[in-house]
Amino acid sequence: MKRLTSLFFILIACAANLAAQSTKQNSYTFLLTGASFASPNNGWFEIGCSLVGAMPINRAIGGEAIADAANRMNAGTLYSREELEKIDALVIMQVHDKDVCDSTQILPRYTDYRTPFDRSNYAAAFDYVIKRYLTECYNLKFDPRSEYYNSKYGKPAVIVLCTDWHDGRVTYNTSVRRLAAKWGFPLVEFDRYIGFSRNALHPVTGQQISLLFTNDKQEIDGQTFGWHPENGTNAYIQRRMGAIFADTMRRIFPVE
Repeated sequence: MKRLTSLFFILIACAANLAAQSTKQNSYTFLLTGASFASPNNGWFEIGCSLVGAMPINRAIGGEAIADAANRMNAGTLYSREELEKIDALVIMQVHDKDVCDSTQILPRYTDYRTPFDRSNYAAAFDYVIKRYLTECYNLKFDPRSEYYNSKYGKPAVIVLCTDWHDGRVTYNTSVRRLAAKWGFPLVEFDRYIGFSRNALHPVTGQQISLLFTNDKQEIDGQTFGWHPENGTNAYIQRRMGAIFADTMRRIFPVE
């Protein structure tokens, strides 16, 4: 009888432990906007979220640009009102090789911009997305339906920017660092930790090392680089990117 009682309490303890683990898992929710380097067929975002126990919401679509993300925000289709409430971080990986921190056409409020956006001003579209998300998070303090109602600062807004997956796109990578520094945003530095650099060619192939991890190529300033990284959660490059992303998120959120 004593053995049965002991076994009963052990089973209860195990069930409680499993329930606690289930609660810890997916304790955060991250939403990603991006294009072909970020769309779900890649895998790095989902891998990274799994490593930190977060729920991934991947809204990246191949062929899009930051202007499309801004237009989807304006249309209310990037995320719903319910998703805004539960998103812990908005992650942006829109990495066309443009200057995203040109201040010459930046306006004070997101409502000052004319919509829809075209692709003539990447910095303005980034500014719109940033200011709109910060504003919407803050304004939850005025929404009686929100858990942040009547709070001092509304919902804490966390925006995470990303470099390109390697360092070939100098214009974008340089300017997104300036943008992150301007706002004090975390930056996922794929280009810094990916494990190779445009400054050194492969000793056997004599080519840019990024070409080893792609099936297509791009020309940048007269040099040939890898373009789209191999897809799939089993691909080395996606797993490496997932680890880099997870490492950044661990420095932002308390993850056990």
